[in-house]
Amino acid sequence: MFGNDPEYLMSEEEFRLLRDLVYNHCGMYFASEAKYLLEKRLSRRLAFHNLVSYKDYYHLLKYDLRKDQELSDLMDVLTTNETYFFREAFQLKAFTDEIIPEIMEEKGKRGDRTLRIWSAGCSTGEEPYTIAMLLLEMRRLDGWRLEVIGTDISQRVLQHARKGVYSKSSFRATENYYLDRYFHEHDGNFKISDKVRELVTISQLNLFDHNRLALLGRMDIIFCRNVIIYFDQPAKKKVIETFYQALYPGRFLLLGHSESLMNVTTLFTLRHLKNDMVYQKPWPVEGGAL
Repeated sequence: MFGNDPEYLMSEEEFRLLRDLVYNHCGMYFASEAKYLLEKRLSRRLAFHNLVSYKDYYHLLKYDLRKDQELSDLMDVLTTNETYFFREAFQLKAFTDEIIPEIMEEKGKRGDRTLRIWSAGCSTGEEPYTIAMLLLEMRRLDGWRLEVIGTDISQRVLQHARKGVYSKSSFRATENYYLDRYFHEHDGNFKISDKVRELVTISQLNLFDHNRLALLGRMDIIFCRNVIIYFDQPAKKKVIETFYQALYPGRFLLLGHSESLMNVTTLFTLRHLKNDMVYQKPWPVEGGAL
């Protein structure tokens, strides 16, 4: 349908209008040198709606009755979603061998046997399903109430995640053990098993939608890998503060290996574990009560 995108020229004024609209909606920032990228990707939406200019498209996003649906569709064309199962193995080893045992010990003393993990920007679902498989392998968690929540702003990738069907490209870092144990063949691809899906909830969420974020509740661990790279510094700070509020004291934020909170915020402590460096929300200075 979009094999030969029509050519539309975006004026500087149109670029600023659409760039600011996207930024205010989701924090994704397009610098001036990325104008061509915004122009190319939005041209698909102009063609779809038979519009003749980017200003017309801006008015659709701002004032048309279809604006909410169009904002959702816009996110689909602006986001890239390259991911795979068991990505960044060293971080996952820190998760299973150090972070989970530490949380279990602390919670066990209080008789709390719940564990809530948020995969923010989960794309097509490989990350939350990887987390769920790792939890299922930890027999010491038998009897615990486990919850993995995967969220993303793009409805298109979430539909993929809900189906749970993946091609071989998603398994470049997956041991055959997990493929044999938690997947079955499905029309030449592989479908995730029901026992994994039962641990995972998939839903749409804009990290800048504070009303919906408040409904998520508190978390023990947040994975947000290769997401904040799309944001400028103020937007990064805003999202990281959201994660800080969502985490219980003493709990963990896991970013992508190329992402850092340096020059973003001092809210978190950088913790050097045996297998990786992770960010931890500090305990309260006095008492340490949750």
